[in-house]
Amino acid sequence: MEWYEQAQAAEETGNWDTAISLVSARAECYAADYNAHHNHLWHMDLLVRAERFDQLTELAVTDVHACRRLNRALFERGMETELRNRAGDGDCGALYHLVRWLNGAGRPQEARRAVENLGPEDEYAHRLLADSRTPTSDAR
Repeated sequence: MEWYEQAQAAEETGNWDTAISLVSARAECYAADYNAHHNHLWHMDLLVRAERFDQLTELAVTDVHACRRLNRALFERGMETELRNRAGDGDCGALYHLVRWLNGAGRPQEARRAVENLGPEDEYAHRLLADSRTPTSDAR
């Protein structure tokens, strides 16, 4: 059995240590080799599925893919405090997910305060606030 099939089998059974070990050994961020880069993205997904947020947080300091995947996972799980903490540390991606989360939870005033406190000069965060106040075409 090839390493790829072994990693897939480990993933399917929730054997995260094996899956992560096999995939990470063949993963490289921004590799010229498509397969190595694909394995890097797979590695990030495995870390999320294994709920290894501490590892992702460490990687996110220098790895944009880890940062994006971590923020998305925190958003998907409704981990508002963690998003707020990351946004407070200057992670604009976390701020954008926090704003979306708060607006989606029906808390637009808190979303506005988050932007005022955590990203007052961030044009995209302000655009997210404005977009959340604009009725969509579905509402017509």
